[in-house]
Amino acid sequence: MTWLSQIIFSCRKALQGDQYLAHLSLSEDALHALLEGKTVAIVGNARSLETQNYGAEIDAHDIVIRLNNAPIIAADSHGRRTDWMAVAKHISKQTLQTRNPDLLLWMPAHRKRLDWRMVNYSKFYLNSPERNDELKAKLGASSSVGCKTIDLIRRTNAAKVTLYGFDFFASLSLSGNRTADQVPHNFSAEKEMVENLIARDTRFSLRT
Repeated sequence: MTWLSQIIFSCRKALQGDQYLAHLSLSEDALHALLEGKTVAIVGNARSLETQNYGAEIDAHDIVIRLNNAPIIAADSHGRRTDWMAVAKHISKQTLQTRNPDLLLWMPAHRKRLDWRMVNYSKFYLNSPERNDELKAKLGASSSVGCKTIDLIRRTNAAKVTLYGFDFFASLSLSGNRTADQVPHNFSAEKEMVENLIARDTRFSLRT
């Protein structure tokens, strides 16, 4: 029964923590196999994406990854497909059903908002806390879910990775009304990280 499964999940998560969640997670090798030789679109939530016409281009990729609530303002600008969702917050049942991802990537180190429904909706991957710590040390601040996702995908053998909707908070985010100084991220450092990645790894590009 669903309610019993939820109780068991909550108890085991409380008692066993990452050990239990890692048991439910797709392995890193399995994740890498899914990305081998694939073209990937990572779609950020910058408001400036509304003014572009990248929708068909986004949907032409093998895998389309969207972030958090995965807002799609219009098909012309944002595309239609959502294959994976990379999240750092609780995602509602309605959003999961609307986007219907094949894989949910839980990116932050904290697990409190990760509930039974999210883990069991589709395939599930638990990002490494150690990787998050490395990024935090590099950037001097907690990294955004977009930055975490880029760092995760760069470690794979994906053939091509194109970034959309990333302007590093210049146009703010479709996910809320906060300004850059109201969120705990260093966007100038993240921008520099992405620019350096694009300069040295020809698989990566940023559509502006």
